[in-house]
Amino acid sequence: MKAEELKGKTSDELTKMLVDMRKEQFNLRFQKSGGQLENTAQMRKVRRDIARIKTMLTQQQEKAA
Repeated sequence: MKAEELKGKTSDELTKMLVDMRKEQFNLRFQKSGGQLENTAQMRKVRRDIARIKTMLTQQQEKAA
């Protein structure tokens, strides 16, 4: 996911995406601990997507203030 894709989203949409990504991150961690995760790079991608979403939420809050 790119930051450009997130710019057009509302804060509600971003919050929902953040919740979904955190659930996915939890599931990936669980799979890794069980030895079922083959593509460990997916964890890195999800972690960075979470950071992008949080950054966009912060920027939107600063604009609104």
